Amino acid sequence: MDFVLSVGAAVVTATRLLVLPEPQVACETRLWTAGDEETFEYCDVVINSQEKVLDVYMQLEKLGEGKFGTVYRLQEKATGKIRAGKYFRTRTAKEKQAAQAEVELMNLLHHPRLVQCLAAFQGPTELVMVMEYVAGGELFERIVDDDFEHTEPSSTQYLRQILEGLQFMHGQAVVHLDLKPENIVCVSPGSHWLKIIDFGLARKLAPDTPVKVLHGTPEFMAPEVVAFEPVDFFTDMWSVGVICYILLSGESPFQGDNDMETLNNITAARWDFEEETFSEISQQAKEFISQLLQKDPRRRLSSAGALLHPWLQQPQPSSTKPLSKERIKQFLTRRKWQKTGKALLALNRLTLLSQSPERKVSEAQGEEDLGCSPEEDQASRSLPQQGPSFSELLMDREEEEAGSEQPPRNVNCQIKAFTYRKSTTRKVVKAEKTREYTDLVATDAKAVK
Repeated sequence: MDFVLSVGAAVVTATRLLVLPEPQVACETRLWTAGDEETFEYCDVVINSQEKVLDVYMQLEKLGEGKFGTVYRLQEKATGKIRAGKYFRTRTAKEKQAAQAEVELMNLLHHPRLVQCLAAFQGPTELVMVMEYVAGGELFERIVDDDFEHTEPSSTQYLRQILEGLQFMHGQAVVHLDLKPENIVCVSPGSHWLKIIDFGLARKLAPDTPVKVLHGTPEFMAPEVVAFEPVDFFTDMWSVGVICYILLSGESPFQGDNDMETLNNITAARWDFEEETFSEISQQAKEFISQLLQKDPRRRLSSAGALLHPWLQQPQPSSTKPLSKERIKQFLTRRKWQKTGKALLALNRLTLLSQSPERKVSEAQGEEDLGCSPEEDQASRSLPQQGPSFSELLMDREEEEAGSEQPPRNVNCQIKAFTYRKSTTRKVVKAEKTREYTDLVATDAKAVK
């Protein structure tokens, strides 16, 4: 996750009607076939506490790390099939309960458009969920490949798959609550088939227990999340609208100069179709987005209603002109830089905490008493993979005041990334740049020296 406003989720006692989604809509004709998908016999997973995961699987390389634990690539010893192992830390009763709850929730989500949990193993201090291995990478990363055609018709196929997964999920009374491009992945290299992943924030809703949450990724949060109001299935539909907007234009509808400005834009539902980026987009596509990005959740399309929208129903949309990949590349670059900035802030905070004379961490307390959020911990752990490269080592450097006869010296940073319009000059570190992150890098380099 990129950003958390507050840790945890709250349950409120106010009564609210929970409206279940409409019956499912049959799949439309595809532009491709399903030959690259692995088929499964869906069954409910029972947590295995008699065997260890390594009794059944070989553990291969690490794929990633998150606030819950670590993901490894696994190979099933009996069949040789590749899986993904999601290792949860379960040192406390709360951690164990959360991990087991995710297994139970995954048992409700047997659908081709949703990543599958295939097994689970409980050990003394960790629970391992064995997941379907989805090797195709993020959809947006695939779209910007040179050999990948990106058009409005292909976009309708992606949206239809996302909505089919959501429709099934909502039919099980489950809301995802963290839909974003990173959680929409291709089944395999070269595949056009998608799956929704990462159900760590998903919740099962009940008619008599409305739920309020205050977590997610700012750009994709719905207004009711920002306002700390009850969420429902239409909360996911807002995120679909944002994803569709970016998919067609490469621009983020609510992105501000910082997270607070982004959240303010969302609260006000302040957005429009820029002429430069939407001039080639069909009117039906814009109407589809408009019916999702409604501030009032009751006015948004449901997953079933969205599947019935004329834009997704027509067999061949009128415009087949290739859409801009450059703006999507810029969007992806900015997203990566946002993660880098948060990682550097987390590292700075951890460094200051480690230097504090008041800090006392016992072996029993471990990592949880560092004073940082799980997201900051995750960001600092992933810093080596995210950090930019510099043409020279950043160090403290004193310069003469302005007007001095001595010419100013520069710290040169070679950063290849999306260009902002801002230019910043500092007394200690002067760098010609158009990125706001140079200040952040220089500050944190000084802090960790």
